[in-house]
Amino acid sequence: MPQPEGSSLSAPAYHPDGANPDRYDAPIFQALLVPYRSLGQTGFFILMTALISCWLFIGILFWSIGAWPIFGFFGLDVLAIYLAFRWNYRAARVREEISVSRRELQIKQVAPSGKITTHSFHPFWTRFRVHRRTGIGRDDKVKGIAAMHVVSREKQVLIGSFLNPDDRESFAAAFRAALAEARR
Repeated sequence: MPQPEGSSLSAPAYHPDGANPDRYDAPIFQALLVPYRSLGQTGFFILMTALISCWLFIGILFWSIGAWPIFGFFGLDVLAIYLAFRWNYRAARVREEISVSRRELQIKQVAPSGKITTHSFHPFWTRFRVHRRTGIGRDDKVKGIAAMHVVSREKQVLIGSFLNPDDRESFAAAFRAALAEARR
């Protein structure tokens, strides 16, 4: 039977009973957590250029007065600084992708090596635990979030361990609200 013009063969947006299946699978919350690094690639290039320039100037100065071993030892310092930054940038490749829908809470953790670990939970049976650190000594006031865990039965996953304190607070508030919305 021919369809009238402008009609579509797709399913209706809502079922006859009023349910909306797209709403059930649609993400309520999505977050990409990455560590903060204060020195970008351009800043790293400028820093290394300045260090190498200083190394060359001081190394040539010491070489000219006969203290040639200083040239090599100072070069080792520059090499150590370069390697430390490279390892730091490699560690910055870690990330966590967190998605919450009414059907599933999914945590995808990517290690600096590229290894991917995925954890899936049902949002209704999942709890979000925040461990706060307290002060030491006379001042026992709460100092901020020390760790955040997603817990379901025996399974426990640490999330956001690389975030700074302000980002942990804002993520915890948003994630807690998303879990509450998923349970409704």
